[in-house]
Amino acid sequence: MSPICCAACSGARRRPPACPRKTKQSVKETIRDSVQRVIVLPREPIAEINPFLHGHFAEHLGEMVYPGVWVGEDSPIPNVNGVRSDVVAALTPLEIPILRWPGGCFADDYHWRDGIGPISARPLRINTHWGMAEETNHFGTHEFMAFCRALGAEPYFAGNVGSGTPSELRYWIEYCNFAGHSTLANERRANGADDPFNIRYWGIGNENWGCGGQMSPEEYGALFARFRSFAFSYGGTKTEAIACGPNGHDWA
Repeated sequence: MSPICCAACSGARRRPPACPRKTKQSVKETIRDSVQRVIVLPREPIAEINPFLHGHFAEHLGEMVYPGVWVGEDSPIPNVNGVRSDVVAALTPLEIPILRWPGGCFADDYHWRDGIGPISARPLRINTHWGMAEETNHFGTHEFMAFCRALGAEPYFAGNVGSGTPSELRYWIEYCNFAGHSTLANERRANGADDPFNIRYWGIGNENWGCGGQMSPEEYGALFARFRSFAFSYGGTKTEAIACGPNGHDWA
């Protein structure tokens, strides 16, 4: 005779049906066994998070640069060499690890030589991407470097691929980073920077699937390789060339 496990099974002459009490118990055990547990060990390090993941971005867009950062030395707004003191004070606590400039869409229509030399002699251009506004070029390479140093941020320059040339980017890197004597390095010295800027990070274009040239992945890939070939390293500063990323799965 089959054993009787509970009142529901009593009186059965053949093998009793599944005991309700045991069925409920087995369901509970199944649920218990299927529960996934996550144990968090907040004090156990896994890997270092690259601080550059928290980088920031500055573009000549609206009033971000004029007068958001740059007001000029003669402005009644407190400044240090034209850079707003209140903005530096507000941003310094953020400990910005890296700052990208000059864009954005603006980068692929920016020509770096417009933004060096005496401010009064710099050309007045049109900001074609942002409202056809006047671009005075008063905030250029040296001014951006002063801003980064005030914030303690690593500079990251975005090169012009959309309307620029490999030689234009190559000369910009030499101007910034070459410690020896060349026409460009001596021009940097004449503009107030005896020591090289030692800029490591250079973007090869910006949003080249759209405002940076409406390029296909194949077209941009070929241009990246060409521009990268002339993005030389100088001295102990290794040039880290950065490709622009996709806008969607179409660039996979």
